[in-house]
Amino acid sequence: MKKFVIFSVLTCMLALAGCSSQSAAPQGTSGSGSGEQKAETKVVKLAVVTAQDRSLTKGLIKFGEILEKESAGAFKVEVYADGKLGGDRAVFDAMKVGTIQGSTMSSGPIAVDVERFTALDLPFLFKDEKTAYEILDGPLGKELLDELPAAGVIGLNYWENGFRNLTNNKREVKTVDDIKGLKIRTLENELHIDMWKEMGAAPTPMAFTELFTALEQNVVDGQENPAGNVTSSKFYEVQKYYTKTGHVYNASPFLLSKKFWDSLSDQEKEWVKKAADEAKTYQRQLNQEETKQAEEYLANNGMTVTELTAEEKQRFFEAMKPIYDKYAAKLGEDLVNKLREANK
Repeated sequence: MKKFVIFSVLTCMLALAGCSSQSAAPQGTSGSGSGEQKAETKVVKLAVVTAQDRSLTKGLIKFGEILEKESAGAFKVEVYADGKLGGDRAVFDAMKVGTIQGSTMSSGPIAVDVERFTALDLPFLFKDEKTAYEILDGPLGKELLDELPAAGVIGLNYWENGFRNLTNNKREVKTVDDIKGLKIRTLENELHIDMWKEMGAAPTPMAFTELFTALEQNVVDGQENPAGNVTSSKFYEVQKYYTKTGHVYNASPFLLSKKFWDSLSDQEKEWVKKAADEAKTYQRQLNQEETKQAEEYLANNGMTVTELTAEEKQRFFEAMKPIYDKYAAKLGEDLVNKLREANK
């Protein structure tokens, strides 16, 4: 009799345990009675140094909206702007190990790990946005993206930071000679440092997240960035002169951690690619509108906006010729020549 009672109690306990396990199952479990569970939502952390209202940040937000919709909630995208998760180099390193899943950043910081990306920052390489899109979306752009996986990241396409222009707080820059002696913050990139040395400036590389304070405290006299960054980061509060040098066109590749990418199914990769392509088109258009509005805003908020003459732009280009000689030898004359040829 005792054995029967013990057996009955054990049977009831096991049954209760089974009921408890079923009631704790996550929401989304199939109602077919098969016991299959819905795949866990993947959290995608995207980090960027630009401000919340900058086109690059808005592009990441748009990417997230599209991906969440396409995947019916299989992904949850979180966007961290204003360098909250670190500068470009810190974010790039975090993508390598997979603690940050994605970002968009200028080609300069990427070139620290993938040297041939330096070619995209050659001075006066792209004559306008349309030409840049044709080249970057074609075989040459893909050739460079194909080098990224070896560095631990995947490049899906090219977004746009825009043409870089010079600001400073010392004097109006109308000629190459006006640049001599200016302490200019540059990207943490050898080509950018060399470029400003050729023009007689004193280049000072530093992270974008440190720049406003450096300008405010006169650690540097000036900096160079697309107009959207100048307005969104409020550099006009600590800078008086803005010169439309347009010396470098900044592509901003959309990057994902290779560890994250490799964890995705084929279907998930298709959702991600679709979202990235749609976000690229949205972001580029937004950036062009942003540039026009930004330069008007700077002029209306106390900055002296200077347009270089065609003759003076040619002088800038002549001053940069040693850069082409040096980096064609370093990066491969074939790549540099193909880029220059494509721009004609």
